[in-house]
Amino acid sequence: MKYFKSIIVVFALLLSSCSAIKVSTDYDRQVDFTKFNTFAFYKPGIDKADISDLDKKRILRAIETELLLQGFMKSENPAMLVSFFTKSRERVNVSQNQNNMGFGWGWGMGWNPWMMNGMNNNVNVSQFTEGTLFIDFIDRDKEELVWQGIGTGALKIENREKKEARIKEFVKEIISRFPPGKEKK
Repeated sequence: MKYFKSIIVVFALLLSSCSAIKVSTDYDRQVDFTKFNTFAFYKPGIDKADISDLDKKRILRAIETELLLQGFMKSENPAMLVSFFTKSRERVNVSQNQNNMGFGWGWGMGWNPWMMNGMNNNVNVSQFTEGTLFIDFIDRDKEELVWQGIGTGALKIENREKKEARIKEFVKEIISRFPPGKEKK
């Protein structure tokens, strides 16, 4: 029974690692982030993002939702401008499972021709799209980038609902690291 539970735990970890989003941030240490309490979107930067207009809207809504939840206010005269861009690439995972256990007659650890029947080499190949979302916060007065959050992970685009959920997950993980000092450890 313990062996069975161990297999389930390993399988769950493997599944969760496929959906994990790796997040990193960079920021200007000289900036007082407490002055940023209002935001607006930086349209010229967002227009350059090489994704569909529908996905741009999904990302914008997700960013706005997360910032509002953190207490920021959308404004016509913002202290902070928000922009984003994306990258994607195809990834291939190759893994090999070897089972060199064989069955045969006799005693001891010798080789025999019947062992060959039990040798298995399984190669598993999977292909997926890895996406990266960059979210930039710009000091409106100085027109300088002050914070950048970068999230990378597998994209799930089987249907619109899953795509939307994955975008929200990316944005939430990235925005949760703002302001600096709030990073997950």
